[in-house]
Amino acid sequence: MRVGVDLMGGDYAPDEAVKGVKMYFEQTLDTDVHLLLIGDPVAAAPYLTSLDEYRDRFTLIEASEVIGMHEHPTKALKEKPNSSIAIGFGLLQKGKSDAFISAGNTGAMLVGAMYSIKTIEGVLRPSIASPLPNINGGYNFLLDVGINADCKPEHLVQFAQLGSIYARHVLGVEEPRVALLNLGEEEGKGNILCQATYPLLKDQAGINFVGNVEGRDIFLDKAEVVVCEGFVGNVVIKMAESVYDIFKVAKGFQDDLLDSFNFEVYGGTPVLGINSPVIIGHGISHALAFKNMIELVCKLTRSNLIGAFKEHFKPAPTQ
Repeated sequence: MRVGVDLMGGDYAPDEAVKGVKMYFEQTLDTDVHLLLIGDPVAAAPYLTSLDEYRDRFTLIEASEVIGMHEHPTKALKEKPNSSIAIGFGLLQKGKSDAFISAGNTGAMLVGAMYSIKTIEGVLRPSIASPLPNINGGYNFLLDVGINADCKPEHLVQFAQLGSIYARHVLGVEEPRVALLNLGEEEGKGNILCQATYPLLKDQAGINFVGNVEGRDIFLDKAEVVVCEGFVGNVVIKMAESVYDIFKVAKGFQDDLLDSFNFEVYGGTPVLGINSPVIIGHGISHALAFKNMIELVCKLTRSNLIGAFKEHFKPAPTQ
């Protein structure tokens, strides 16, 4: 398995990215995973010496340009073909890598995902998804969390399908419960989008729909998959991140559940519904996040998640 790792993406690149790679090598014995480290050789050189004992487990791919966090995604990808993100997606597109991770410009990552390796046939819109801690020590799965700010009911139905398939193949949940994030539990509650989506989910074959959940339920054990439009989902995950920042970092509280609110524990968010495994990391990612992103994308690849998506969404045969 060949995994592309963007060394130049993120606020602390390439230092923390290389530290994350070293942490992965130290803790993982998977010799069948070869990392393609994509970045500026000059900028990365002072840090790459820490990987000398693992030379046979990675290859440095030169990328002479970097897409900044505030650059326009489409323009930057077009004008910087030698950037680490553009090269990362180029390797995927040419079949020279099996997966790609980056903590770089989120917009550029999404544009690259949708226009380089493209959306799986039958998927209306790709979705980005995020784990949210639940009170029992596991994680619930929320989607969409930012790529689709405005949605139609049929988009939320597909998010439910994508999330269910992910939960089965990656999280090992045989019959994942799916809920619609709403402002009340009763059918008929909510805005026009929620009111129109509820009956579609209720009647959708292959979905274990358990109804509406409210904001106070998302950290409870009521549903493994929670769907909403990206505007709401992004607000939710940013709020969840603030819980950790306020109570753990600022206040110094000690609690195992609180520790699970640290985004670095799960690394990054997968882009679901595209033709290759891609993980987008937070711009402020440190070594732990990079290590966990590598582990997650390897798990996605081994689970044949992409194949499961393609099988589910393949067009029905014509008569």
